[in-house]
Amino acid sequence: MTTTAIPPVPVRGKYFDDFQIGDECSTPCRTITSTDIVNFACLTGDFNEVHTNFEYCKKNTASGEPIAHGPLVYAMSAGLQYASGVNDGTLLALLQIDGWRMIAPVVHGDTIRMITRILEKKESSKPDRGVVTLKRTIVNQRNETVQEMQAKLLYRRRVQ
Repeated sequence: MTTTAIPPVPVRGKYFDDFQIGDECSTPCRTITSTDIVNFACLTGDFNEVHTNFEYCKKNTASGEPIAHGPLVYAMSAGLQYASGVNDGTLLALLQIDGWRMIAPVVHGDTIRMITRILEKKESSKPDRGVVTLKRTIVNQRNETVQEMQAKLLYRRRVQ
């Protein structure tokens, strides 16, 4: 009986070496639904009325309806970045988030995407990895910024 080696899955992601300071890229888009907001409340146990109570929101919020949790929007944008292929097979770790700001509410029916700009690259003490600092800007369908932050991520380097 002969065994055939399974070929490795090709890497789609960018390596540390591929990032250039100043480069910008955008993810695909995703529409936030009421189901997303309710599911996140169930997952986290955060049933704050600004996320779950339509009547409360009509009287007490600028949007007049439940808003998505800030961490929900962040998590979805991370998923969108993965969907873009940038991190597929090359991302090793999220190291740090700085200056995370919630700028505008996200409600049911809003469509978000993330724009990422490369701010800095730093080689690590290990030759097979490096740190990339990104500015992440999450925008809605009107191209309004809803969240922003700086993130440091650890990526694989190409083996020389």
